[in-house]
Amino acid sequence: MTPVRALAVEPPAAPTITLADVRAAAARIRGAVLRTPTLHCDALSRATGARVHLKLDNLQATGAFKERGAANRIALLTARERAAGVIAMSAGNHAQAVARHASLAGIAATIVMPRFTPATKVTRTEGWGARVVLHGESLAEAAAHAHELALRDGLTFVHPYDDPAVIAGQGTCALEMLEDFPDLDVLVIPVGGGGLLTGCAAAALELRPGITVVGVEVEGYPAMAQRLAGQPVSVGGPTVAEGIAVRDVGEVPFAWLKAHGIEVVLAPERSVEQAIALLAEGAKLVAEGAGAAGVAALLAHPERFAGKSVGIPICGGNIDARALSNVLLRQLLRDGRILRLHFDIPDRPGVLADIAGRISTLGGNVIEVNHQQLFGAPTVQSTELYLMVEVRDGRQGNAIIAALQAADYVVRRG
Repeated sequence: MTPVRALAVEPPAAPTITLADVRAAAARIRGAVLRTPTLHCDALSRATGARVHLKLDNLQATGAFKERGAANRIALLTARERAAGVIAMSAGNHAQAVARHASLAGIAATIVMPRFTPATKVTRTEGWGARVVLHGESLAEAAAHAHELALRDGLTFVHPYDDPAVIAGQGTCALEMLEDFPDLDVLVIPVGGGGLLTGCAAAALELRPGITVVGVEVEGYPAMAQRLAGQPVSVGGPTVAEGIAVRDVGEVPFAWLKAHGIEVVLAPERSVEQAIALLAEGAKLVAEGAGAAGVAALLAHPERFAGKSVGIPICGGNIDARALSNVLLRQLLRDGRILRLHFDIPDRPGVLADIAGRISTLGGNVIEVNHQQLFGAPTVQSTELYLMVEVRDGRQGNAIIAALQAADYVVRRG
C-alpha cells in the first residue's frame, strides 16, 4: 500500500489545558462514566522488567476510554445545543461513546460512519440510541459530510480529540491512575489523534512534577511523532492497532504536546500483537490493538522502562474475535508452542501412524493433519504431509524434531 503523505505545518499557539480543567471534568462525569481500577500486573512486570500498573478502561460500558471525553463535552452543552442535538464522525469507539452519553442525557445524536464500517459497529452504535448515517469511502469523506450536516441542521459537532473539553475528559484517566498509585514514575499513553495523551499529560505533569509522560504510536502510523519532529507525515498500511492508525492528528493536542516537549515513541506491529497476546494470556485481559499499544512500547523498548513504576491505560477492548484468535495463534507459533512440520514420506501403510506415535511419545499433540497424496508429492511413490503440533515450549519442539530426524524422516519447519 502506498503511504499517505501530508505536509508538516507549524503549530498554532498552545491552548491552555490544566489540572483544574481535568478535575472539573472528573466532577462532571462522575456517575456517568465508570471509575475503572488500576491494578499491578505481575505477568507484565516479569516480562518487561518494569513495575507495571494497568488502568482498565477496557471495562467501560462501551469498552473504551472515549466515554470520558464524550461525557464531559456533552455535559457542557448549552440548553440550545442540547435541544438541537449533537453529531460526530467515527467508525469506532468515539461513535459509541457519543451515542451512549447523548442518550443518557436525553439528547439526539447523529453519527456519520464510512460506508465500509463493519455491520457490528453500526449495530452497536444504533443500540445506544443514535441515528447512523453511512457516507463516503473514507473517514475523511465521512467527516466532511458530518460537518455539512452540523452546519445545515445546527448540530454541535463532537470531535474525537481536537476539542479542549474532550481532552480534559480524557485526562481523568491519568487523574485516577495517580490517585490509585501516586508514586508512578512514567505514564505510557497510546496516541491516535492525541487527545488522551494531551489530557493525561496535562493532569499528570501538574499533579506530580517530575513524572515522565510518553506517547506511543504504532510504527506504520507515526503521524504525531513526525509532526513533533517537524517532518512530513507519511503513514499507511494495515495494522491491528486501527484505533490509532491516524494521518491527521489534532491541532490542539499537537500544539500542547509541542509546547510541553512530550516525546512519542514507536512500537512495531509485532510488539502490538505480542502485547495483545500477553495481556490475554498473562493478565487475563482482552485489549484491542490500540488499547495494547502502551504495553507494546514496554516490550519494544524494555531498557527505557526497566526498574521503573509504569502506568499504562488499557484504553480499549473492542477487538474482533477473529482478529484476537489470529493474534493468539501467531504468537503461539512465534513462541514455538505450535509447530508446523512438513514431510515428504513414502506412500505406504503405517508411516503416518509411526510419525504421530513418535510425536505423542515425546508429549506433543497433533492438532491438524494435511495428507496430500495426489498432486503435491514429488513422485507417485511419496506423499506430502503437513502437521500442526502443540508443544509446551521451544525445547520440547526441538526434541520432537530431533527424534523424527533420528528416525530418518526428512522434516522441515513450515
